[in-house]
Amino acid sequence: MEQQLNEKVPPHNIDAEQAVLGAILLHWEAMADVVSILRPDRFYSLQNQLIYETLQKLYSKNVRGDYLAVINELTVENKLEQAGGAAYIASLTDMNPSAANITYYAQLVMDRSTRRELIKISSELKSSAYELGKDADALLDGAEQKIFALAERNETTVVHAAKDIMIKEIELIEARYNSKNTFTGVPTGFARLDTMTSGFQKSELIIIGARPSIGKTALALSMMQHIAVDRHIPCGFFSLEMPYESIGMRILSQEARVSMQKIRAGTIRLDDVKKIQDAAGRWFEAPLYTVDTPNMRLLDLRAMARRMVVNQKVEIIFIDYIGLISTEDPTAPVFEQMSLVSKSLKALARELEIPIVALCQVSRDAEGNEPNLAQLRGSGSIEQDADVVMFLHRDRLKDETPIQEAKLILAKQRNGATGDIPIMFVPAYSKFENKADE
Repeated sequence: MEQQLNEKVPPHNIDAEQAVLGAILLHWEAMADVVSILRPDRFYSLQNQLIYETLQKLYSKNVRGDYLAVINELTVENKLEQAGGAAYIASLTDMNPSAANITYYAQLVMDRSTRRELIKISSELKSSAYELGKDADALLDGAEQKIFALAERNETTVVHAAKDIMIKEIELIEARYNSKNTFTGVPTGFARLDTMTSGFQKSELIIIGARPSIGKTALALSMMQHIAVDRHIPCGFFSLEMPYESIGMRILSQEARVSMQKIRAGTIRLDDVKKIQDAAGRWFEAPLYTVDTPNMRLLDLRAMARRMVVNQKVEIIFIDYIGLISTEDPTAPVFEQMSLVSKSLKALARELEIPIVALCQVSRDAEGNEPNLAQLRGSGSIEQDADVVMFLHRDRLKDETPIQEAKLILAKQRNGATGDIPIMFVPAYSKFENKADE
């Protein structure tokens, strides 16, 4: 019986629940069609929950879940009466439900379960909203997380046949051939890096580590110049350490190739002014969106990132840097806070389906040496959660030279090769570039 939504009775469909159970009891092979998508808590009726839970247990034991097996299992667990008794279980097969339609019945059960969960979430949010002692931003973040978790719960596992995979791959290859686009992800402008990664991929967390003053921010800005200006790909930048005015000055120095020191001191020449004006013109239309809140809270960052994707359609986000993101419990041990931050950023990348690039400091013992994965500062979970980890290394003592060699160390790539990538650094305007032979 289909129940209509009202103030007293949550949405449910007992007929669909019974049809699922009856189809399984009559056609045990149908259990394989629903076991991965339907959980006991999706059933509204406690009786039906217990019966389906028993069927799942029998399935996991590789025991055929017929009438007698279900009765025996429930009797052993002293739950037969709670499940409606033997007569109720026997009645489930009376309507003779079709095994061919079991997925449809299951979808009806899941639909009503989702509606009940939405009502529950709405009620909790309404109650929390009246509690003025709770932070409104935290309430918003909590609401977004609950809705996202509910959406994830509704995702079902799909088995892809080889023919379907091949058709999809051929379509992708043809599309890439026709577009002449070498990369499947967001290209950084560093040729060898893009070749090894095929660009920064959707849903990936990318970590760039280095010691202070090596040039993490300069590297990020160099990448963003290619992404936002050359490729016109919308890009978000969370600057937790540097105000947007300083970011703007660095951007102009890099793009115009005019010394940062000259810009700050006001000693630029007339031809430099023209270069800066031209650079500003190129950046003026670039889809770069910057947030410069110092020590930004994790929940605020997540909320702002979601809005950037919806409102500005950003396709990649940079965070400078991960160690300055504050959690709700600043008294917790550093490794616990960093673990929470890295796991949250990875989850956010998956939720938004964009790459998130987070800059990270490495420990003091890497000073003057090439960094490695063990030296990521804060928590080992950063290495574990990240899909790509790379380190920036150069000789900081050579900043007086006009141009110097540097290196990107691709230390981890979940879906690809690792290795060293030589690049060049121009100290005068803090810009990283490809080597001339790249």
